[in-house]
This record gives sequence, C-alpha cells and structure tokens, in this order.
Amino acid sequence: MRDVITRIVETVIQHGHHNDRIYVMKLSARDMPNIVHRLYDLAVKNSYSKILVKAPSFAKDAFLKAGYAVEAYVPGFFHGCIDGYFMAKYIDGTRAVERKKSIVEGVLSAARLITRKNRGPSLKDGFTFHVAGPEDAKELAGLYGRVFSTYPFPINDADYILKTMKNNVRYFCVRANGRIVGASSAEMDRGSGNVEMTDFATSERYQGYGISAYLLHRMEENMAMEGMKLAYTIARATSYPINRIFSRAGYSYGGRLTNNTNICGAYESMNVWFKHINKCHST
Repeated sequence: MRDVITRIVETVIQHGHHNDRIYVMKLSARDMPNIVHRLYDLAVKNSYSKILVKAPSFAKDAFLKAGYAVEAYVPGFFHGCIDGYFMAKYIDGTRAVERKKSIVEGVLSAARLITRKNRGPSLKDGFTFHVAGPEDAKELAGLYGRVFSTYPFPINDADYILKTMKNNVRYFCVRANGRIVGASSAEMDRGSGNVEMTDFATSERYQGYGISAYLLHRMEENMAMEGMKLAYTIARATSYPINRIFSRAGYSYGGRLTNNTNICGAYESMNVWFKHINKCHST
C-alpha cells in the first residue's frame, strides 16, 4: 500500500492508493503544459480521488483552467521570491467536503490567537538535543512506528530513513535517559530554497515538555545556516498542539488542504504554515 515517488518526464510525483492521490512534489517548467493532462490521465487510470500540485506562479493559470482550485498560498515559496500555490483537483467530489469543519476552524482560530514568544524555547534538565546520524535510523524508525499507526511516507522503516538522510533530509532528535523521545525532520529542496519542517513525533510519556517547539527552534537555526529561504509545514488541521507550535514560532497561515493525507488510519485535512528565514535573492 505504500505510495511511490517517481517522475513524469522531469516532474517529481508521489502517488498510490495509501493516500489515494497524486502529489506533485516538484513541478518542472519544461513539462508544462502537457503535464496537466498527464496527471489527470494517471488519476483516472488508477481511480485516485485527488491531485495536489505544488505550483509556482507561472503554472497557476494552466491548472486553474483545468479545474484546479487554490487550497493554500505561500508568498516567496520558491527561492524566497516566487510565489507558490498548493492547487487541488478532486476527481471524486465527496473528498472535497470537509467533514470536521467546526473542529478545524476552532483549532485554527485558537492557534492564531497565540502570541509569539520573545525568547526561544529551551529543554528541561535531563534532555539533550542532537542532529541525527545513520546510527540513529533504527531508533528513529521505532519511535515513528509507535507514534503513527499510518503515515504518508514509510518513516517507520530504518532503511527509508537512511536513504532520505542521503537525499537532502536532515533528522533531529531529543533524548532522555539515553533514548530518543522526540524527533523531527527537515526536507530541503535546495533547488527551490525551501524546506519542509515535518515528521514531528514525541513519545507519549514525554508529551507536554515542549520538545517539538524546541526541535522547531533548532531546525530553523540549522536550515538558515544551510541557506534555505523559506520554511513551511503541512500540519494536521485537527491538532491544536502542532498548529499552536508553528503559530507561536511566528509562522503565517497559508491555507488548508482538504482530506489530504492518510495519517493514523484516516484522511486528514492539513494546514499550511510558512515563515521566511533568510532574505530573498532574485534568481
């Protein structure tokens, strides 16, 4: 049931029946406009109910004409200067219906009321932070397997973690009593100058200790040093804690991806949050 990451000519996509969708992760300008029709044909062939595209501004109109709608907008998403759009087309209209509207709206309203802290978060005594290496892959996979019953990517597989570590993904850990109790990852798109802050997980016993907030703070420092211009996340819209963390860290709300991702056994709507962490340099 795992979705696969592949290419249509030069465009990178993830697709499969686990998430029942096509997700265009990196759209190539050279594939426009034919890619629009090829995505639809692939969705129909496999009976997928949704197509989601991360589209630069130059591609927006072509997807709008093909019946896509903008679900989230991130100014300066590419290189810190070129706007980005998360655009969706629903092959099955029932998937476009938000079934938890009052919950997701309540979570968002509450999160946006959070004021940014003047000081960065800190770890309590007895906790340590480090950037993960290959030797941590098995323990990381174990933590993710315990926290998430299902997930859009196989992060409960140590081999997958090792592979992504070699491919522009950096993992971060917090330990207590010698064990990894909190983790996250930064998925860098060096060609576009943006980074997805993702895969936050904390052992049940250690929730409420501010581990994810601290991880995000250290990730931002690390990614700014790597030259990333913009950091963003795609967070579960029903989870007040994770939305609160990004709002408090100064991230802006960009929009919601409806019934987008299979997490913990059900399709979840996801909120997009973003923050500029380095200045734009025209390309």
